[in-house]
Order: sequence, then structure tokens, then C-alpha cells
Amino acid sequence: MIKRLTIFCGSSTGNLPVFAEEAQKAGALLASKKIGVVYGGAAIGLMGAVADAALQQGGEVIGIIPQFLKTVEIAHPALTQMIVVDTMHQRKAKMNELSDGAIALPGGFGTMEELFEMLTWSQLGLHSKPIGLLNTAGFYNPLLQMIHSMTEYGFLKPEHRNILLADEHLPSLLNKMQLYQPPADSHRKQFENLKREDLI
Repeated sequence: MIKRLTIFCGSSTGNLPVFAEEAQKAGALLASKKIGVVYGGAAIGLMGAVADAALQQGGEVIGIIPQFLKTVEIAHPALTQMIVVDTMHQRKAKMNELSDGAIALPGGFGTMEELFEMLTWSQLGLHSKPIGLLNTAGFYNPLLQMIHSMTEYGFLKPEHRNILLADEHLPSLLNKMQLYQPPADSHRKQFENLKREDLI
């Protein structure tokens, strides 16, 4: 059962109106399904669009923001809860701790970094949560092609390729995430004697 999802997305809205429109729809839909939003805490960009739409529908929205970004990203003033941390790493670790999975909407370097760290943690067996791409307007098509190339050239196992779920529509993406099963050959046995904090 997915009770909360981390949303990774841009602190800008991009240059197509559909990006903000779909972010608003995502926030509203998650709230209507009683799925809480965990995100980076900003009031601007797609981050703010998701948060505002979820809040307007009475949803739970938890922001997690490093102290040094409170003014840069403009911390949202009206969230269910705002958690201020010291570092970017603490931000991602707290997001993972509070959520049952993650979805990446369009974004830039920060969104990619957050997404791929979650994917790497899953590949290493540090969590078994579903990870999705909301592929609005085909934004992630080049990334999906790159991941295909990683698999084709032997840098990524097919079962690890399947860790990442993608869809252009949030309802069907959520269905995929609800049905997700982690790869059977994860590295859990290799790392089972190590503490989680030593690995992340």
C-alpha cells in the first residue's frame, strides 16, 4: 500500500505549459487518492505546482529542504510539515525514509541526481520501493533511450533496467507502482551484514 510518495521535479516550470499543468494534476490526483506528497519544500516551479494542488485538495504535503536552500528555492509557507536539514544528502535520505516510493516529473540536474540515487539504492538492495517517471510530453524519452543503451551495451542488467517504471499518465503509472516487484537478484545478500547508513 502506497501511503506517501516522494516527488522529484524542477524548481522551474520549464517552457511548455503542459509541464505545470501535469504537475498540478499530479498533486491533485495524489491528494484525491489519500497519498501524501513528500518533496523538496519549495514554493516555486513544478515543486510548488505539485504542492499547491495537493494542498488545495486537502492532501498531506511534507517538504524537506536544506537550510541553505530556504531562500534560493523559496520555502513553501503553508505545508502540512516542513523539515529543515543540513545537507542535500540528508534531504534525500529523509525523503526515502518518509515515503513508499518516488516519482520524477520533468526537471534538471537536481531531479536527475535525486532519481538516480534512488535507482542506485534500489539496485544495491537498500530499498525495494517503486520508482516511476512521469514522462510528460515525452520529456524523458532520451533518458529512457540512454537506459536502453546501458542495458544493450552490458552496463545494466535487464532486471535492473526494470526497476524504473515509466508512463505518460499518472493513473497508469501508479498502477504499475502498486504492482511493482523488486528484482530477485538484488544485492541484498551481498550487503546484508552492513549497516544501511554505511552504504548511503
